[in-house]
Amino acid sequence: MGYQNFYLYSSVDIKDGSNFSLILSNVNTENMNIFLLHMSKEYKNDKMILIMDRAGWHKSKDLKIPDNIKIVYLPPYAPELNPVERLWQYIKSKILKNILYETIGELESVLCSLMKSLLNDTVKSICETQYMFN
Repeated sequence: MGYQNFYLYSSVDIKDGSNFSLILSNVNTENMNIFLLHMSKEYKNDKMILIMDRAGWHKSKDLKIPDNIKIVYLPPYAPELNPVERLWQYIKSKILKNILYETIGELESVLCSLMKSLLNDTVKSICETQYMFN
């Protein structure tokens, strides 16, 4: 059967815990563009600042950044400063720690259920950081 995977692209508003995620097949510029486009449409009346590390697909010359999104890049080698990393760690602790799934589809289903069940207050408490407000 071979190796199977998927990737969770996410953004979080650390002030209120609202969040937006897509599950996509790869991490690359094409999928990053899909994520940015869908997020832009979901929050079409908002101006957003998206904090990202310096992964190749985040800095690609082919990245299409919608008008209502501004990208702020973290310093090199500092991904832990990105609040969404805390959400991903929380997710991993809830659905991956000491659990074996029979299929990739089962894992994806569990992930979707968890994401749908997360309350904004919970996400805020996980991702909120004081250094973002100073």
